[in-house]
Amino acid sequence: MTQAWPTELKLDAEKRTLQVSFDDGESFALPAEMLRVLSPSAEVQGHSPEQRVTVPGKKNVRITQLTPVGNYAIRIAFDDGHDTGLYVWDYLRDLGENQDARFQSYLDELAAKGLTR
Repeated sequence: MTQAWPTELKLDAEKRTLQVSFDDGESFALPAEMLRVLSPSAEVQGHSPEQRVTVPGKKNVRITQLTPVGNYAIRIAFDDGHDTGLYVWDYLRDLGENQDARFQSYLDELAAKGLTR
């Protein structure tokens, strides 16, 4: 994958969607819920696939802060206190390009575990 380079990061007024635009003209609206439940943090992803956590109950989560990390990522803080994920540009691009499939997989995991959004 080539390095995706964002040209704009913009939160909607309700802080429920992060709009990410890239230098090749692609743009994605990433819901806060998806960003939270697919956080790249060790708290969510674990240190191996077996340790990955399915995070329930985040349907109404909001983004409280975006903090640049060097020139390669942002840290996103959420109103539930989670703020440990570093979202590198390529990960944000991947989430945008595969948003429907990734979110459906999350919904399927919730259903399989008897959890709700």
